[in-house]
Amino acid sequence: MKSHSIFVCQNCGYSSPGFLGRCPECGAWNSMLEEKTNDQKSKTKVEVTNPAQSLHNISVEVKERFSTGIGEFDLVLGGGVVAGSVILIGGRPGIGKSTLLLQTAFNFSKNGNKVLYVSGEESLSQIKLRAQRLGIERSSELYLMSETDITKVIAEIENIKPSFLIIDSIQVMYHPQLSSSPGTISQVKECAQELTRVAKQNFVSTFLIGHVTKEGSLAGPMVLEHIVDAVLYFEGESFLAHRILRAIKNRFGSTNEIGLFEMTETGLKEVKNPSSIFLLEEQEPAPGNVIVPTLEGTRPILIQVQALVAKSYLGFPSRRAVGLDHNRVTLLTAVLERRAGLSLYNQDIYVNVVGGLKINEPAVDLGVIAALISSFYNTPLGTNMIVFGEVGLGGEVRKVSFADKRIKEAIKLGFKRCIIPKGNLLDRDKFDIKMMEISNIKQLIKMVQ
Repeated sequence: MKSHSIFVCQNCGYSSPGFLGRCPECGAWNSMLEEKTNDQKSKTKVEVTNPAQSLHNISVEVKERFSTGIGEFDLVLGGGVVAGSVILIGGRPGIGKSTLLLQTAFNFSKNGNKVLYVSGEESLSQIKLRAQRLGIERSSELYLMSETDITKVIAEIENIKPSFLIIDSIQVMYHPQLSSSPGTISQVKECAQELTRVAKQNFVSTFLIGHVTKEGSLAGPMVLEHIVDAVLYFEGESFLAHRILRAIKNRFGSTNEIGLFEMTETGLKEVKNPSSIFLLEEQEPAPGNVIVPTLEGTRPILIQVQALVAKSYLGFPSRRAVGLDHNRVTLLTAVLERRAGLSLYNQDIYVNVVGGLKINEPAVDLGVIAALISSFYNTPLGTNMIVFGEVGLGGEVRKVSFADKRIKEAIKLGFKRCIIPKGNLLDRDKFDIKMMEISNIKQLIKMVQ
């Protein structure tokens, strides 16, 4: 058996026989680390244990889903946890990954399911203290283990035979047969593949916690996202109590749903009314503030869009956007200046979504336009009003999908007026709200003035 060194990019997995300062695959600098590999060639005959089968002869077993006991978590997963699935949860340190999964583990154990919680970063006493802080009672079905050797973890899985497995975190696990350090792409990939094999063979639902880099991506291996069945990201700011759980990959459900939580002293709590956390508490209208109903998956959420337009004393006016695509805001500003005649070339423009939510839906275009117009003329849009619609390059206002859902959510929260695209023809008698239909942004300017 011969061994030699290769250099592997810890960002994308690209390998090279020699050191490179910059990875030619992903462009990352100083990401190539040396790893030892073994060249082992075997001439023995390979026995196929799982031969190919005809599609006609393959039977499909519909596996039931297990509820996590947390409604928002179940919503993101597509209705619960599928037996034998592998789920990766990423997020910044302190965002609430371990807290959420410890609460979930306790909920599973209360229903008589064996749960193995493996931590490579905390001792058993530290996990016990966190459980007491979260108000988690004794559970004979919840097993804790402090270990980083993946072979010992797998041996304990075969011994306990749990229904659910939690690994905290996958970056600290290592395989003793590999010479590379824990956290390298070879170690993380090998450990994830071993755990996935065990999960599929024994129908053990597995949760993997993954660290996130400063850029917001999973530390090291993007290959992890291809190995697992679902990838969930925790979003939120450290100075805000609210957390957003978003799915970016899900083989057993939709990737459009989000879960909303609030971090409290006793753990993560579900947010029953998501719109309330994204709306300002003050009642008096202010210039540049507009309420926009947006859709996250199938759930309508009312958000507050703020805009500030102020005269610039610099050669190049500022264009800043928080929670919205910067390029989209720049495009809408150009449409306002060209199609509506607003002189914004010498104005600083700042647009913000209250609450830290990131919106990519084009239905917020008209709300951003309304906020810019309101701030430019220093005139409040009015109270109890929502605005939504897509805006084209010609200044036309286009219809959006699920307009009835958006309006029903606004009515539920007490809104009395709405500005909607003319293409969204709705039965006015069905909604207890005043509808104002517009076909271009010039009509919106007349309403604000």
